[in-house]
Amino acid sequence: MLTRIFAIAKKEIRQLKRDPRMLYILFVSPFILLILFGYAINFDVHHIKTAVYDLDKSENSRDFINRLTSSNYFDVVGYIDSERKINEVLDGATASVVIVFPQDFSKNIYSNKQAKIQILVSGIDANTASIVSGYLNAAAETYSYKIIKEALAVRGGSPYLPINLTPRFWFNPDLNSTFFLIPGLISIILIMTAVISIAMSIVREKEKGSIEQINVSPISSVELIIGKTMPYSVLSLIIAATILFAGYILFGVTIKGSVLLLFISTFIFLFASLNLGILISSISDSQQVAFQLSALVSLLPSFLLSGFVFPIESMPPVIQIVTNITPVKFYIVILRDIMLKGVGLEAFYPQLIYLMIFSLFFLTIASVINKKNKTV
Repeated sequence: MLTRIFAIAKKEIRQLKRDPRMLYILFVSPFILLILFGYAINFDVHHIKTAVYDLDKSENSRDFINRLTSSNYFDVVGYIDSERKINEVLDGATASVVIVFPQDFSKNIYSNKQAKIQILVSGIDANTASIVSGYLNAAAETYSYKIIKEALAVRGGSPYLPINLTPRFWFNPDLNSTFFLIPGLISIILIMTAVISIAMSIVREKEKGSIEQINVSPISSVELIIGKTMPYSVLSLIIAATILFAGYILFGVTIKGSVLLLFISTFIFLFASLNLGILISSISDSQQVAFQLSALVSLLPSFLLSGFVFPIESMPPVIQIVTNITPVKFYIVILRDIMLKGVGLEAFYPQLIYLMIFSLFFLTIASVINKKNKTV
């Protein structure tokens, strides 16, 4: 049995060497996806185009703007001299936010009255608008505290806060969204690589007619599946290691937990992904169909339903049930627990059980279909 399995694996390795397109898919495309997704998908909002309509033209209004532009969050693109131009800059997307200082801004500050600042934010992108609003609210609170502190210092007092909220962010102190997204990117890249490679490998046997020779040989379906998955399992593990290394070099993502647990979890996830590819190969008759089905099944559910970008908890209950169709959902939890939190097996062992169930489920269905079609 082992001799036959290794013979199939050896044949598959030789076939890979003769197929430069498959080698490109396996080794080049994952890094292209990592770079594109890693730099393109980012929840951090920086360099917000800001226009200023300053009717007060005072030292206080200028100080407030200088404090905003001292960081990399806001960039002043211009000053408005009439109310009519507010619509022009927002309609033309010249600026995403307009800050309006009324004429009595400084007067109210020096009179110990409430000074108001109007903020007009483009709400086309609701997520960005809420983030911008949060930034400006925090800046206003900081500036208000500065004014209170200066006023009390003149009177010989000191500021007093009845409640002092001091947030401390665990696992990701800088709130860098890249650290949150990289584990999801690794999951999507691995499942795409594993599913596409094994599906096209088996379908290629069908197109060339060599599957008929395999059917009449003493090789069983289990031996054939194991022999074909072995090379791709090893290659996928190598790709996973190189992606992690690239993530560290490009984005500074490190592994805080056990590398051994990460290796075992990745192997189980790849086993589930390869079995999904075997299932796709059993219902595909050409490499083109296999590639399209593999990309569709691996990419869309992994991107939309895995919690990679959109929190599963905020989805409707019915959609939350549907999210269980992709193994990436469970692997992302494992990756974030190991890479970001540094926790042990007790925190994510249910996810490993789910991945094992996926593996057996996909493998069983693929075996039934293959026996029915007499292709494997």
